Amino acid sequence: MKAIRFILPLLAALAISFIPITRADAQTFTTLATFNGVNGQSPSGSLVQGLDGNFYGATGEGGSLGSGTLFKVTPAGTLTLLHTLDWYTDGGLSYTALLQAPDGNFYGTMSIGGAYLEGTVIKMTPTGTVSTLYSFCAQTNCADGHQPSVALVEGTDGNFYGTTSLGGNINGVGTAFRITPSGKLTTLYDFGALANFADGDQPDSPLLLARDGNFYGTTYSGGASGINGYGTVFQLTPAGKLTTLYSFCVNGPICDDGQHPISGALVQGTDGDFYGTTSVGGSTNYGTIFKITRAGKLTVLHTFAGPEGEFPYAGMIQATDGNFYGLTQLGGANNFGTLYQMTPAGEVTDLHDFCAQRGCPDGSYASSALVEGTDGTFYGATQTGGDTTSCRSIGCGTVYSFSMGLSPFVESLPAVGKVGAKVRILGNNLTGASSVTFNHIAAPFTVVSGTQIATRVPSGATTGTIEVTTSSGTLKSNVAFRVLP
Repeated sequence: MKAIRFILPLLAALAISFIPITRADAQTFTTLATFNGVNGQSPSGSLVQGLDGNFYGATGEGGSLGSGTLFKVTPAGTLTLLHTLDWYTDGGLSYTALLQAPDGNFYGTMSIGGAYLEGTVIKMTPTGTVSTLYSFCAQTNCADGHQPSVALVEGTDGNFYGTTSLGGNINGVGTAFRITPSGKLTTLYDFGALANFADGDQPDSPLLLARDGNFYGTTYSGGASGINGYGTVFQLTPAGKLTTLYSFCVNGPICDDGQHPISGALVQGTDGDFYGTTSVGGSTNYGTIFKITRAGKLTVLHTFAGPEGEFPYAGMIQATDGNFYGLTQLGGANNFGTLYQMTPAGEVTDLHDFCAQRGCPDGSYASSALVEGTDGTFYGATQTGGDTTSCRSIGCGTVYSFSMGLSPFVESLPAVGKVGAKVRILGNNLTGASSVTFNHIAAPFTVVSGTQIATRVPSGATTGTIEVTTSSGTLKSNVAFRVLP
């Protein structure tokens, strides 16, 4: 199980200072569903909201074959097992999020299994039919990489981009790749290509497609300190040119800037800078939250101290209220992790302490990033907790929602495209919509369902907010739609 690799060293870290925190009121936490082993165990990747308004995800273990499952859960909490993963065909042990593409299908990676037992890229239809697009280690000495452990991201060209944590044609410490929807894979970069691993090794976070058209990500180790370094932040062009923007812990043994930025993707804030977390390090060795510019200037915004959580394993998201929301695996009032809020200035508020009751019915060890649903509510999953009659009495994990009272919005799929490109708009209560605009330019549209509108980027559109007028008001997109030249 991938998470154990990081939990064990985290448990050994010691706090050396205390930072007071605040706690917000008027939130609502709801346990929506619990896993029982048969329908899955240890959901570690974040959920993704589908065009039908439901949420889709994967479990790292469980199912009738023990390799994990793919599932669907409604906002009300009805959990449906869609597919039981087969180690030898689909692959298994997925600890990543699925990606829904504009074709309506979901795409994802499996850490192991497949034809060569070293991981796969799969496609799943909304009804749960799974096909394997690619099995890693198909090339001599695994030159194509192996053990992909993070989610895919769709590029502006309609292809998918990702990384493998191991393998490659140079030192075997990971690759960055591009794969077409039909399964043709191209290796873009081999990590460890520079002397003493100065470019980093083990890329262990999803790539982020930024507004400048480049990808940004992190490596678990390597960097300016060499093979035993503490990780990097890098930029990768779609053509495969890599630039190391920052190396962690190069200014002394305390590592005030943090160590090992793992699993959680960077997020580009509305200010254009990137925000992320390190799993350990900082003055307390409990992890940090940082901001970094495209030029590589890094600022530590917060150092975790225990009461507000320890070891932020999952990445953050920036919600429609402008604040950032994230999770820690440990710490908090019950030492089973927290859900926190951070303002852009770095003020952290503990919103929920997991395992609030005996037996952890609300879950514990949250390691998957939150997702903000189009209803304004946050959704997430925990690795353990829930039904303690199964999974060695620690629970197989939960799916939960968390409301801050944020307003509904619409989301476009994709969020970038040329004039004339097809776009799906995801939202709630869209039946009866009377207009769709791209940055105030009217677009033709068809209401497919109460959660989906089909449209095209209209002529004359420029980068900006999508707005949908409904009988109950105007819904705006959570991010600006970027119109390509």
